[in-house]
Amino acid sequence: QVRLVESGGGLAHTGDSLRLSCVASEGTFDQYAVGWFRQAPGKEREFIGVVGWNGGYIMHSDSMKDRFTVSRDNARSTVYLQMSNLQPDDTGVYTCAAPSHSGSPGRSPFEYRYWGQGTQVTVSS
Repeated sequence: QVRLVESGGGLAHTGDSLRLSCVASEGTFDQYAVGWFRQAPGKEREFIGVVGWNGGYIMHSDSMKDRFTVSRDNARSTVYLQMSNLQPDDTGVYTCAAPSHSGSPGRSPFEYRYWGQGTQVTVSS
């Protein structure tokens, strides 16, 4: 069992940067990939990126790869989502997730079993 907790969300203005963090409050995800998703009001959950257990496997959404970067620091048991040049359309709930296996999950949320509760990011113009 892995319980994930996100932090770092809040209010930002257009052009700002934010860094979100994801840690395991129960269990550990050091041997698992961790992905980031977001969900805007009235929209479906959207894949942002995923990083493998040792950072060797990384995949980002094509639409966000120029501004959003997923990384991890296993010494701190933390996975990060660095966001830059934020826009109002980036407003939403940002959630980290981990699979139940040690493989390399992709873009589909169905490949992930453990989910945090999310952190709200609001970008004002």
